[in-house]
Amino acid sequence: MARISLPAQVDQNIAHITEQPRSAVATVPLARVYGALALGLLCISFSAIFTRLAQTPGTVSAVYRVGIAAVLLAPLFVRNMSRGKVVRGWRVWLLAAAGGVFFVLDLAFWNTSLFLTNAANATLLGNDAPIIVGLVALLVFRERLRISYWLGLAIALCGMGIIVGLDLFRGSGLGVGDLLAMLAGFFYAFYMLVIQRVRTWMDTLSSLWISTAVGTVLLFALNLALGRAMWGFTPSQYLYLLALGVVSQVAGYLAINYALGHLPASVVSPTLLGQPVLTALLAVPFLSELLEPRQMIGGAVALLGIFLVNRSVNR
Repeated sequence: MARISLPAQVDQNIAHITEQPRSAVATVPLARVYGALALGLLCISFSAIFTRLAQTPGTVSAVYRVGIAAVLLAPLFVRNMSRGKVVRGWRVWLLAAAGGVFFVLDLAFWNTSLFLTNAANATLLGNDAPIIVGLVALLVFRERLRISYWLGLAIALCGMGIIVGLDLFRGSGLGVGDLLAMLAGFFYAFYMLVIQRVRTWMDTLSSLWISTAVGTVLLFALNLALGRAMWGFTPSQYLYLLALGVVSQVAGYLAINYALGHLPASVVSPTLLGQPVLTALLAVPFLSELLEPRQMIGGAVALLGIFLVNRSVNR
């Protein structure tokens, strides 16, 4: 079975971030890593479904999403702390907290953009994260990315363009909502890059809990500032919010953060472009939406691009 080896040392410019770096080279089955990434992709693909069914404001569903995750993971995190299994270097904790800030900014800008531009614009422009991740990986982290990587990324983005159709190009130019969607993708890119670095020293659960706890505090404060009601919903709404926290956040990002510990963000980010494809498929049984031919064609093109990206790196 093919296996992936983690680097024994990290870049010198960040090697001082903690006094407890990973001491040995870990080897895990490649199938396990991609299985976790596939599971994470499936779980976060349900996020739009649960958010739509919950019928609550975007910032409110977001605080439930991260808040439920923070509560559920807290006992496990405390147990790991008591057993000395969590890195205690304050710099790596600060970096994990920064990941939470980036994730909150992504959610806040994305949810706001949906009210200021159409869904097609927000979907396509909000998926600029792989481009940013690839450029940072190339210019900052000095990753050697093949031409086939960029070709696969371009094909995947073209598939996304086919899915959203021509709505993006109808209008006089980029508006405020479009710019907010692009900013959301920018912050999501840096979330993945930061968590990739955090996972060099910190385990999956701890990295997720710290970023989630920080996100909960920030989103709670944001909703208070906006005067949004955060309770008083129907039982079915609470059920969908619970599913959003358990499935999309806990299961989804535990799996994605695990994958980021064994795969570079330059691979994980383009692979997550499969999320809109899976969401469109899930919307058929859960939201009674119909797939259009262009969505099926665009999905196939996007998946082809994702395959080429992963093939270029694994070669």
